[in-house]
Amino acid sequence: MKKQARAYNGRKIAVLALLTGLGLLSFMLESLLPSMILPGAKLGLANAFSLFALAAYGLPEALLVVIARTVLGSIFAGNVSLLLYSLTAGIVAVTAARLLLFLSPRVSLLCVSVASAVVHNLVQLAVYCALTQTVLLITYAPYLCLLGVVAGAAVGCAVILTLKALPSSALQRIGAKEDLI
Repeated sequence: MKKQARAYNGRKIAVLALLTGLGLLSFMLESLLPSMILPGAKLGLANAFSLFALAAYGLPEALLVVIARTVLGSIFAGNVSLLLYSLTAGIVAVTAARLLLFLSPRVSLLCVSVASAVVHNLVQLAVYCALTQTVLLITYAPYLCLLGVVAGAAVGCAVILTLKALPSSALQRIGAKEDLI
């Protein structure tokens, strides 16, 4: 049996580019705001666009959005170390979100978003601890998990409200998954 190739028509590419651009814009705007509670802690609104891509299309498309947004964000922010932390954490978090959806297809998008945000924070912390060889920073993990729950809930709610607000005809036009419509 032949495996079908993923179709990337012009409309789908445009939607993925739009999601990437909006994610990049929200990342850049959020970088202007002060950190939440802990140094470097942000709400992570850019992740809403990756979650939308995951829900509407699937893992490869969500990874494209994450990778493009993170690489461009790193270039625009002039911070190459972003690639080490954000790219690694973004790829692992989106993959974990897809794995969660695969293992438990009836899990809510809100739960997926919360779990993904917690994984994202823990991976960033692990990368930082590995690079600096400062294991003591792992004591931030409970706080980062709590912040991940709050941020993941906010991002998840934003995506759920967006998906509910979009008419099914619009989702069909952008080539969203059938079970999403």
